[in-house]
Amino acid sequence: MKLIKIFFLFIIFQLQAQQGGMWIPSLLEGINETEIEALGGALTASDIYDINNSSLKDAIAHFNNGCTSEVISLKGLLLTNHHCGYSQIQSHSSLENDYLKNGFWAMSLNEEIPNDELFVDFVVRIEDVTEVVLAGVTETMDAKARQSKIDSNSYYVRTEATKEDWQNVGIKVFYQGNQYYLFIYERYEDIRLVGAPPTSIGKFGSDTDNWVWPRHTGDFAVFRIYADANNRPAKYATNNVPYTPKHHLPISLDGVAEDDFTLVMGFPGTTNEYLPAVAVNQVVNKINPANIAIRESALKVIDANMKASDKVRIQYASKQARIANAWKKWIGENQGIAKSGAIDIKRALEEKFKNELLKKGLNNQYGSVLPELETLYQSFEAVNLNRNKFVEVFVRTSELMQIMMQLAQLENATMADDATFNKAKEGVSARLKSIYRNYNPQVDKEVFQAIIPHFTDKFDASIYNKTAFTNQKLALKILEGSKADIVKALNKDAAYQFAKPHITKFYNEVEPEWQIKNTQINNLQRQYMKALMEVLPDERYFPDANGTLRVTYGKVKGYAPRDAVYYEPITYLDGVIEKYVPRDYEFDVPQKLIDLHKTKNYGNYADSNGKLPVAFIGTNHTTGGNSGSPAVDANGNLVGLNFDRVWEGTMSDIYYDPEICRNIMVDIRYVLFIIDKFAGATHLVDEMTLVHPKQKD
Repeated sequence: MKLIKIFFLFIIFQLQAQQGGMWIPSLLEGINETEIEALGGALTASDIYDINNSSLKDAIAHFNNGCTSEVISLKGLLLTNHHCGYSQIQSHSSLENDYLKNGFWAMSLNEEIPNDELFVDFVVRIEDVTEVVLAGVTETMDAKARQSKIDSNSYYVRTEATKEDWQNVGIKVFYQGNQYYLFIYERYEDIRLVGAPPTSIGKFGSDTDNWVWPRHTGDFAVFRIYADANNRPAKYATNNVPYTPKHHLPISLDGVAEDDFTLVMGFPGTTNEYLPAVAVNQVVNKINPANIAIRESALKVIDANMKASDKVRIQYASKQARIANAWKKWIGENQGIAKSGAIDIKRALEEKFKNELLKKGLNNQYGSVLPELETLYQSFEAVNLNRNKFVEVFVRTSELMQIMMQLAQLENATMADDATFNKAKEGVSARLKSIYRNYNPQVDKEVFQAIIPHFTDKFDASIYNKTAFTNQKLALKILEGSKADIVKALNKDAAYQFAKPHITKFYNEVEPEWQIKNTQINNLQRQYMKALMEVLPDERYFPDANGTLRVTYGKVKGYAPRDAVYYEPITYLDGVIEKYVPRDYEFDVPQKLIDLHKTKNYGNYADSNGKLPVAFIGTNHTTGGNSGSPAVDANGNLVGLNFDRVWEGTMSDIYYDPEICRNIMVDIRYVLFIIDKFAGATHLVDEMTLVHPKQKD
């Protein structure tokens, strides 16, 4: 009986070791190392993060402050997702050289394409600076005084930080404002496009398969980091040379099987794991439905126009992907929260918290936090909903309204001195040029007509026929005038006359109210986080994602999304061919890929069953920003490239459920197969370090 009990405890520990988490890599010693070992990993904390020796962190780069990427050769070859490099691929595409449709492969260093304003950051060092940042901060301070003191202390920490001249420094807040960490990083700004598969591979399945498993998408792109002669960061220059990394990831040719250990390292963007039940309820029943409805209306218009015109397809490729991605994610998030019972689980935790407060005599200190949060969220609902609708319409979907937002800010700047105004005008002109680069006034008009009823019933789409700001030449001509001329022209313009009252109301009424209540909520959320960790110390607490380097570990694992349905954890090229629909914008397949499948010309990249793997899923806890993150095996060899989550598990930003939360990864062998056999860019594979960790000597 004793042996049975010990075995049972070990099984429970194994399950607990997969319960999600986005862990700070500098703090893995102890329980995280033990969990990694229990799951089958052989990596130590110092293998993952070490400031004195080469470690896994030195191969992981923050890609353009939005995605993750990793170095896979001694010559600075950089791997990330196709959708992460989409805007760069698009910017180099034209009807004559359609790299979105046909793909792109540089067959030599000279053919690699520079990218304006693209950069990657490597973390050099992470330090806990909580004590210094919070020195002199007290609970009796109001929010403004508290933040002022924190800002002052943070400035001191940044200026006194030990670093090299070419390195940068930043401070990030953790645990809702209860902890602070210093990050020293190096930014490389000469990043060149090396290769990208055609969209029919890199985005295979498009919107239909987005957030869905089983998945068959080769979501990858290849770049290269260039540095100066000293291997240090440098702006683009023809005499820059390929970067020599401190560490690059060896690539496993042995693949994965169910229950194999996986570790994902990257820069997850934002999560809200510790929201109270009242907040989650508001997201599910108010905010998400409103946002979903607006984006769905926009997508119907954009999708129809993209199907009808190659020109529009190229113009709107990146914009459509951005709008559709969040739209579908919110739908899955709501479904996952309902399926997992996340709101009820959070309520149960809150009841446990309240009971422990009484038991430990801490009710006077923390007893008012949850009731106050409940009251605040109720009063926050209306303004939060109004603000979200405004942002969706005026910032995220209608391009003409985005232009109006810029112009309203410019009119406001006319009240400043000439130097400030001229600087503002330059900025607005640059942003307008960026919008006009891929602007189609007819499509935008149709989008406006579709989405504006979600915001107001008082509108007139004829403003598109009367405004000067659907035409770049006319728009920029207006901005060449004096302050008085610009103000006069703006206020005579039909589109500006429509938008200005809404924008004015937003800045004068909606946003100030939202900021006041949001600040109050954040202050209470900080107190709630502190109280949870003190009152329920046996719970596992990882900090919410905030765009900083994190580690999450788990296993390759299938799942059951609903009754009588079970998904296997690995997909194959056979599934691509099964989904193939000729000339369909989502499921078309290049003839060469069909031929390679027919002849089974898979090279060294087939699985032991003779099939070519495409993607696999695991229990790693990921979110936006983890796109492009490497998935490594027990020994730190690259086995996959993270690019998505399953639809039912997208609620992991709010609540992680190991039963249904799965991250989706491209199998690295499919990446190599496309580079080698499909594209013929074998010289890139030759740069890489290929290993067989599962083969015994």
